[in-house]
Amino acid sequence: MVAMTPSDLDVRHAFADVNNLRMHYVEAGAARPGAIPVLLLHGFPEMWWSWRYQIRALAAAGYRVIAPDLRGYNETEAKGPYDIDTLRDDIVALLDHLQIDKAIVVAHDWGGAVAWHLAGTRQDRCAKLVAMNCPHPLVFQRAIYKFSQTRRSWYIFFFQIPWLPETLLAMRGGQAVGSLLRANAVDKTNFGDDELAPFTAAVQKPGRARAMVEWYRAAFRTGLRARRAGGSAALAHKTITIPTLVVWGMDDAALNYDDIVPGTERYAPGVEVQTIAHCGHFVQQERPEEVNHLLLEWIRR
Repeated sequence: MVAMTPSDLDVRHAFADVNNLRMHYVEAGAARPGAIPVLLLHGFPEMWWSWRYQIRALAAAGYRVIAPDLRGYNETEAKGPYDIDTLRDDIVALLDHLQIDKAIVVAHDWGGAVAWHLAGTRQDRCAKLVAMNCPHPLVFQRAIYKFSQTRRSWYIFFFQIPWLPETLLAMRGGQAVGSLLRANAVDKTNFGDDELAPFTAAVQKPGRARAMVEWYRAAFRTGLRARRAGGSAALAHKTITIPTLVVWGMDDAALNYDDIVPGTERYAPGVEVQTIAHCGHFVQQERPEEVNHLLLEWIRR
């Protein structure tokens, strides 16, 4: 199979000065007034390229597609802070810059954490929400203390070590990022070296590896402060009443479905869950045809 490269996608690259940050994003599809905007938020250790298969499908279906590099990733400025409120505000400011009142927000992994937080605190900016292999934060906060999930989350604790994690991510041409992506896929067809080259190039840019890890450090510090105070870092979340879909690759080595997906309906009562068997964490890259079918069928409702 021939690897997909950025030149295969018809996207427009742009930058926006938002929330005291210079953010890079790509756009594809309909630019006409009235076109429904779909905002794609990537996870760790990725960038806008994570959505290469969805960008093409959504644009072909007539949507206005926007896929940013999130704070500290790839071409977006590597500048803190990296707390979840700031990361949410980056997205709100980008929507303001693009003069978008509401968008369908589709997100994966850390992008999903930002999306859940956006929907829980600024639901007025979301038309619909799709979270892929990322739990609702309140469900995850309870599950992290279960052994079955704690042992899968070892890397969160490793990332608290100064200097070492970011050094390992960027060394040897970013080889660790490519290895991480490939290791977390059951079917490795879409994870060849050429196709993963944009990810390994991105992590080598100055400050980017550290920025990626700082997301984890900021979340860890916030969680510790909340636990010491006897509360939750996300108690301000409101019930999510917009249409919400969870898509889950069931062979996720980092996130245990049974611990962190059941219970989501408590915070998003109308949530629909779609699972994909024999698929790893990077579900939208590993099984794009199935994900695109689910996504397009659901957002058209």
